[in-house]
Amino acid sequence: MMKRSAKTRHRYLEVEGLQLRYREAGVPSSTAVILLHGAPSSSHSFREVLPILGHHAYVVAPDIPGFGFSDAPGVDEYEYTYENLSHVIDALIEELGVHRYVLYVTDYSTPVGYFMATRHPERVLGLVVQNGNAHEAGLNEGWDSARRFWVEPTAENRAALPEWLTFEGTRDTYLAGLPEHLAELHPRESWHLDWERLCRPGNTEVYFQFFYDYRKHVARFPEIAEYHAAFQPPCLVLWGRHDTAFDIAEVFAYHQALAHVEAHIYDAGHFLLETHATEVADLLVTFVHDILERTRMAA
Repeated sequence: MMKRSAKTRHRYLEVEGLQLRYREAGVPSSTAVILLHGAPSSSHSFREVLPILGHHAYVVAPDIPGFGFSDAPGVDEYEYTYENLSHVIDALIEELGVHRYVLYVTDYSTPVGYFMATRHPERVLGLVVQNGNAHEAGLNEGWDSARRFWVEPTAENRAALPEWLTFEGTRDTYLAGLPEHLAELHPRESWHLDWERLCRPGNTEVYFQFFYDYRKHVARFPEIAEYHAAFQPPCLVLWGRHDTAFDIAEVFAYHQALAHVEAHIYDAGHFLLETHATEVADLLVTFVHDILERTRMAA
């Protein structure tokens, strides 16, 4: 039987002085699913999920400032911190009339989402974490050079960082660690689109600021653990097991403080939705439906 789907709408809205591009599907509502992409991608990551999920709920997937087709002012014009970006996303969804939501985070949107969640825990009906890190367990030895740079941001320590701000580095974000039978499932246009946007003047430095500000997210791990323990949001963890950025031990770390965790590990990489969008969409439909049903019953 063919899955029923909704049309995806591509829109722009000015928020806090920035022009934000976002995708949405479904009937606008005060309750929604917010999909936040990782780096160096955009809402393009959710292109296959939106129509399916949009048949069941109102879904919003913005391009985070600096990525996709949202404004990307230079680092001399805008302070790229995850906290600042969380306020921009909050302002966007408030402008759209959304008051409560299921929040999907991955990769570098994880710090953005956790600022939103810890600032307004009453708004978060549930968390979906896909290859996103919020515990020390997920940071393997590959982060050692990053930690050295965060402590001492010298030219020498920057030179010792892996070279990822290149076309090859962008491609490897998708393909690193994958066996050939999985690599060939990835559409090449994904990293070509990302690199086209990163090639805008000054945009690689914007991306580097995301990396540098990640140190503050790591410092917030104890605060995030307290949020988990105190508010117990239902959590769906989705993971591509070949991810070279975040260790698979992160999946199990989510069970430390959360009582209601559903986890699914796939034979996939860091960008899980590039190869497993249909499977993830099915899980999201069930997860979101259950949460919204409990919310209606409690009202």
